Amino acid sequence: MLRVEGAVTGYGRLAVLHDVSIEAAPGQITAVFGPNGSGKSTLVKAVAGLLPLWEGKIWLDEQDLTGLPAHQVVRRGVTLMPQGGGVFPQLTVLENLRLGGYVLDSTREVEERVNQLLDEYPALARRRNVAAGNLSGGEQMQLAIARALVSRPRFLLLDEPSAGLSPRLVAETLERVAALRERGVGILMVEQNIREALRIADVCYILVGGANRWQGTPADLRDDRQIMELYLGAAGA
Repeated sequence: MLRVEGAVTGYGRLAVLHDVSIEAAPGQITAVFGPNGSGKSTLVKAVAGLLPLWEGKIWLDEQDLTGLPAHQVVRRGVTLMPQGGGVFPQLTVLENLRLGGYVLDSTREVEERVNQLLDEYPALARRRNVAAGNLSGGEQMQLAIARALVSRPRFLLLDEPSAGLSPRLVAETLERVAALRERGVGILMVEQNIREALRIADVCYILVGGANRWQGTPADLRDDRQIMELYLGAAGA
């Protein structure tokens, strides 16, 4: 279980998260919704070790992740896929994948893991020597997901995985995210495309003004028109 307890953090002197608590379970997709500026991306950055907490705790089962640098968080099994995927356009598919294994113990282990993922993603295997910047949008998202899996994470943090994608690619990308449950990987996903995210989520949270406002199942959220309209607007309808 990945747990955030009473998280308070922000930028400079500006607090963005105010006593936020969230849980994500293995093999489930936990979706975090909210208006722009609600602290969703700040939350995943804090969990990933990119932003220190001012107050609160972050736990992976009984391991205290609070205050650990990002590379140590990855070593313990929590990997961030940033908004837009974060692939390096000037590097080849193969080079991007190898970078995903920077916390593994040996070059041999990295190569074995990369080859496993190329077997699972044949579109990437066919273009392994192509610069990532020359891939289609869908292929770049495949690469971002595959690279995040190289380190064998127990949990993936996804920051707006549908951002900038066409409707077709949004559905395709989120289906790939949903398939990760079969590996037992837990997903903590912040997302603006509420309609599509509700199709794959197991648990939902809503942040408003950097604080918890609601939590429940996708079915609960769909049935609560007042919450949908009050906090998520027409986009969530």
